[in-house]
Amino acid sequence: MAPRANWKGYLKLAELACTVSLYTAVSTSERIVFHTINRETGHRVRRQFIDEETGKPVETTDQVKGYETAKGEYVMLEPEEIASALPESDKTLGFDAFLECDTIDDLYFDRPYYLAPSDTISEKAFAVMREGMREKKVAGLARTVLFRRLRTLLLRPYGAGMIATTLNFDYEIRSPEEAFADIPDRKIKGEMLDLAKHIIETKRGKFDPSEFEDRYEAALAELVRAKLEGKPIEARKPEPASNVVDLMEALRKSAAGGGTTPRPQAQSSDDKQRAGKSRSASRKTAGRTKSRAAVTRRRKAG
Repeated sequence: MAPRANWKGYLKLAELACTVSLYTAVSTSERIVFHTINRETGHRVRRQFIDEETGKPVETTDQVKGYETAKGEYVMLEPEEIASALPESDKTLGFDAFLECDTIDDLYFDRPYYLAPSDTISEKAFAVMREGMREKKVAGLARTVLFRRLRTLLLRPYGAGMIATTLNFDYEIRSPEEAFADIPDRKIKGEMLDLAKHIIETKRGKFDPSEFEDRYEAALAELVRAKLEGKPIEARKPEPASNVVDLMEALRKSAAGGGTTPRPQAQSSDDKQRAGKSRSASRKTAGRTKSRAAVTRRRKAG
């Protein structure tokens, strides 16, 4: 059964149109969620809007949006006034242009969605547009009013459906010159560059998201499980680190060791301790998934 659609409308290419549905492709609903609790009573705490001058609570009916024009001065806008600024929507996702995917900088990619035909009548027209793009190896730019704004989406064939990625507006992208302004233009060559290229070559691989573990999420699940079982929680102390690195020596050791970069200024006794911790961590990792599942079952049961 298909999940609940976030948006429904029409996909249109010239005179060809079909009904489509947009579904969330990325979700954080499976993450562990914490609530704020009153330590003394064990009751959940609710947020409340307070007037910053009088200190008194403000009821929902008395709350209004405001744009700050000067320090402490606001232009207040009523809900119906804000609604008048919303673009009109005919629920049509219309193609504007087709282009190769690599012509769009990844910086503009916002959020991915699944796009699928809404009914059996629309499946053929949808397939014609999808396969046309697949054969030409292009993606389509389309626009529609989505979540109160006129958004541009990049549509790409994906299996039996399409991926629709919302694109950031140009004004939302910060200039890279600001972030890179203090980086000197260094020219790297010779043995140092050769060693770096060798290490990179030894670490070539393929993208497999199933191999990536959310260690923080797993640690939270383990922490909750330990609390449920009444086990003591030990605070982890950060390991001291040194920023002093012999770059050439680090590259040589990495190349000799198959690409494993040594820790800066590490002593032999420290290496042994870290190796022991690494083996212990590996054994714990195998049980983290089961621990998380157990916590989830307990949480649902309670």
